[in-house]
Amino acid sequence: MTSDPPVGLRPLFLTVGANEARAFGMDAADRARALAAQAGLEPADSAEPGRSAIIADLAYTWDPVWLGVIERRPGARLVADGATVLVHVPSDGNAGTVVDAMRNGRWSGEGYEALDPEQAEISNHQLRKRERPFVMKLDPADPEPVERAAYDASYKGVTDALTLYLWRRSAFYLTRWAARAGLSPNIVTAVGAALCVAAFFLFYQGWYWTGVAASFGFMVLDTVDGKLARCTGQSSKWGNVFDHGIDLIHPPFWWWAWSEGLAAYGRPFERVFELLIVGAIVLGYVAQRVIEGIFMRRFGMHIHVWKPIDSRFRLITARRNPNMVILVAALAVRRPDLGIELVALWTIVSLIFHAVRLAKANARRDRGLPVTSWLS
Repeated sequence: MTSDPPVGLRPLFLTVGANEARAFGMDAADRARALAAQAGLEPADSAEPGRSAIIADLAYTWDPVWLGVIERRPGARLVADGATVLVHVPSDGNAGTVVDAMRNGRWSGEGYEALDPEQAEISNHQLRKRERPFVMKLDPADPEPVERAAYDASYKGVTDALTLYLWRRSAFYLTRWAARAGLSPNIVTAVGAALCVAAFFLFYQGWYWTGVAASFGFMVLDTVDGKLARCTGQSSKWGNVFDHGIDLIHPPFWWWAWSEGLAAYGRPFERVFELLIVGAIVLGYVAQRVIEGIFMRRFGMHIHVWKPIDSRFRLITARRNPNMVILVAALAVRRPDLGIELVALWTIVSLIFHAVRLAKANARRDRGLPVTSWLS
């Protein structure tokens, strides 16, 4: 069977079986349907004649990336432990019959292509990584392994070192607590936004350590809200704009506030020198974002995933989190003025690095050579 769904009509999403497990505080069927809806499928209670359907066995759970894989392969089924976990019944099949057979344990999967998750390695361009997506039994007595697998699967593979290593574990517990408490990702983002604004005013007054505490609280919540959205199927267009809009706009204001707070701290800059420092940081930050946008438009991928060196440099490039490491280190030796100077220097170095990488990619394309991600 290889028929595609009708043009413009994506598959229905159906579930079979029951499971009392509550991963992230959610009923298994509700969470599966939420993940399917987040992937653009249409959850339904029953099959429709002439409509393709993806059917999920609630005894198992899976990385949502599998929904995209199975949707692109009508007539395929994902198999684990000899059981069918997901199956795409094409529009010329009979999804209702397959649902009944799976529910009664009598469906053999004959005629369907079997996909082995242990042999798969898939590029996830949204999260900038190449991975083997998980498929797991959903144990009602112990959902934590599934929660950890889903949380890890929601993590970007290419990001800064603090997000990737420092608070990854603590953010998991916060994400799980927020999910079980029924908090929405937008509420978490709103709390983080309040801490972000508080950090700005604290830096401006020269209360650096208090500002650092607020800023790190915001930075951790900035990890939690996205993971909460992906793990519970609550992603939304508005939430994405809210979260990424704050991320994009606030860093220059923090660096300006930090430089203004030096007077209250007792280590003020000359006004012209302060303008040069802040100007270098802000213009360098904007220029790097522009370069990233140009690279994305021309080559269809993030500049950070072109070559391994680009992914490694993303760990420390002059974004908010690495810059905060520089500022905190300088503050620890009572030199917040030196910290903001080093941030300006690192911003220029990072800008030069990205400009050179863009120039190299352009030169490669001009020679007729492909520019593709090393994760592909």
